[in-house]
Parts: sequence; C-alpha cells; structure tokens
Amino acid sequence: MKPAAPIYLDYNATTPLDPAVVEAMRPYQEIHFGNPSSGHVYGRAALAGVTTARAQVAALLGCAPDEVVFTGGGSEADNQALIGVALAHRDRGDHLITTQIEHPAVLETCRYLERRLGFHVTYLPVDQQGQVDPAAVAAAITPRTLLISVMQANNETGVLQPIAAIAEIARRRGVLMHTDAAQSVGKVPVDVAALGVDLLAVAGHKLYAPKGVGVLYVRRGTLLDPLIHGAGHEGGRRAGTENVAGIVGLGAACAVAQERLPTERPRLLALRDRLEQALVAAGWERNGHPTERLPNTLNVSLTGAEGEAVLARAERRRLHRLGLPQRPHGAIGRAAGDGPAARAGAGRRAAHPGALDHGVRRGPRGRRARGRRARRAGPAAGGPGGEGVSAPSRPRGCGRGLAARRLRQGHRRWRCPVREEGERDGEARHHVHHYLVSVLPNG
Repeated sequence: MKPAAPIYLDYNATTPLDPAVVEAMRPYQEIHFGNPSSGHVYGRAALAGVTTARAQVAALLGCAPDEVVFTGGGSEADNQALIGVALAHRDRGDHLITTQIEHPAVLETCRYLERRLGFHVTYLPVDQQGQVDPAAVAAAITPRTLLISVMQANNETGVLQPIAAIAEIARRRGVLMHTDAAQSVGKVPVDVAALGVDLLAVAGHKLYAPKGVGVLYVRRGTLLDPLIHGAGHEGGRRAGTENVAGIVGLGAACAVAQERLPTERPRLLALRDRLEQALVAAGWERNGHPTERLPNTLNVSLTGAEGEAVLARAERRRLHRLGLPQRPHGAIGRAAGDGPAARAGAGRRAAHPGALDHGVRRGPRGRRARGRRARRAGPAAGGPGGEGVSAPSRPRGCGRGLAARRLRQGHRRWRCPVREEGERDGEARHHVHHYLVSVLPNG
C-alpha cells in the first residue's frame, strides 16, 4: 500500500509557494531575465515586475511604494533596521530597547551591537500571558535611547504585542520604533500608519512567497545607514542586483493575502478554537493571552511528555496502520527549539479539519501526564524555578523554544536537557514541557 501523505504541520517555520506566486514568477525565470538596472528592453521588463511588486507590498502594508525596501529576507530586514539606525544616529545616543522573546534576528543583532560597537540594550520581560507592558517600555527610555524593537506577534505563542501603544510612547519621546512582523503579515491586518511604526520587517517565506526575499518598510524621512554597500539599488538603501523573480513572487503573495484576509481570519479562528477545545478535553493546557493572539496559533502544554517522543510516536502509529517499516523520525511537525517541545501548524495544503480531530483523538492524553513520568516532576526535581520549586510554577506565556527562555525571566535556573550536568544515567530530571500547535492560513 502506498503510504498516505503526512499532513505538513510546520507552517510557522516556512510555507509552500502559493500557485499564484509560482505563475507570477515563471516569466521572470524564463523570459524576463534582464537586470532591472539596465536601460534596454530586457532590463525594462524586469524593472516593471519589481515596480508592480513594490506596489503590491505597499498596498498590503498601507504605505507608499517608495517606503518599501526589498531585502534578502526577514533577518536581513531586522539587521538593516537595528544596525542602520544605530550607526546613523550614533552621535545622539547609544541605547536600544527590545524584549526577551524576540526572534534571534533581533536578539543576536542587539548582542552584536553590544559586543562589537559598544551600544547598550535593555531586554524587557513579558508577563505570564506573553505581553510586554507599555509602561515598562516607557520607564526604560533614557535620553540616549535611539530605537525600540518589539515583534508584532510571537512565533511560539502567537501573542500579539501592543505595538500601537508602544509606538505612541516612542513618538512622544522622540525614539524610533521597529517591529518584526514576519509572523503577522497576511494573518492579521498590518497597517503601518495605524501601528505608528517607523520600521517594519517582512519575511517572504512565511507568506507563501519564496525563501530569500523580504521587505523592510522605512517611513519617509527615517535616517538609516545601509547594511550592504555597493551600487545605488533600492534608493541607495540596499545594494545588490534585485532578485527579480523572488520580488515578483513576494508581490503576488501580498496581493493574495490582501484578497483573502477578510475571509481567512474567521476561518482560522474557528479551526484554532476547534483544535483548542479538543486538546483541552484531552488534558492539554492552553498558554498565552486568551484573546490577543494570532487567529492561526495555539500554544498548548502537556505535563510529562517530550516533543520528539510525541512526533516519533505519531509517525510510528501511521506506519503501523499501513503495515510499513517504521522510521525513526516523525513527519507531522518538528520539535521546537533544542529540547522537548513540538510545534505543528496546518496551512493552505492541509487536510480538512477532521484530520486534525483524528490526530487529537490518537494523540497523547492528559492522563498519561499523571502517570509515572509526571510523578517524577515534583518539587524535588528542580523544575523551572530551581531547587524546591515544582515544575508547574513555570510561566505559562510561552512554549519551550527561544521565547520560552525569555518568558522564564525571574526564575533562577532551568536546564533544558532532560539530564542535568553531572547527573548519572537514570537520574534525569523531568519537567513540564510545552507544545505549539498552529493553524496557518488557507487550509
């Protein structure tokens, strides 16, 4: 028997190309291959594609086309924003503010600015529902603050941050505002004027566009040093011959997202809530803000289970039903982070909602968490709060990945490997492990 195709549930990591994106890109891979900077007919045809795509992106973000800067991806856009502002305004300040739950594209760039360029960065925690307090942002601003960077939506929890409120504080204090919108663009309305931000990053491959292309929105009048130097591409803000086919694909993806957004949000909410109800009934717990979150993302936890084990078990069950040899790795999702957390997300090519119901019925249930493994996770296990603190005291705002480590600020110790350093085999400490389940657009 031919194996049934596994359902792809890792849409938070990347998305397939939308068919409309593939069709839009094809002529620029086969026919219109010219350099858009060239003045001849081949160059003009390529430039026309870039111009159209710029307008499509601007329409989705609610900005002017000349405020759209195409980049090599979301990480480059974040780097361009942070380093560009820091260098362009260094004569008047050396302080940045961000949160502990940001994507590494922001956190590692901040650390680079600290280590190599002497800047100072404040990393704000979030509350147990995964949100940063605007009042804490205001309190962290100093006369030397140049930029505030807060992601619009967290990739682990889906929790939406109060960007408009923070941007208003920044504007009153004369500080620039940047947001990483990689996870939110195309899933919720993103209007740069309503948000009040000066800089906003987009990652194409989170939006059914190709990998290797992104956008940095730069509000008119915002002074920014280029990250990549060379010829005067992108209005002198990003050197390098444009990735025409990728840019055209991103423009098409933005047009599709704008068209489908009004109908996708209620559909996604229904799917998310249906999945949440089934998982809660099976003994899982929801984490994060109850309402201020993406319509596509659900973060849940199950005591005493490990992400890799859950995924492997799901794959073994699938192969066993088909009478096929078992393979060692699951094919439904992937472990989130470097330890015991699992992330799953359905998207445009996902099966009907009943497939998710079936997965929940077959999946691990809460009663397993109350068995032998869960009993070993008591106060003596040294859970997230350190020695003598029970594992359930771990903050519930986030999953096990990078964002989880930020949300656990205030706890003395948390060792992710199941066996602590110095422990012998058989003495491994077990903790509460969190899982991310995301239902992404157009299933």
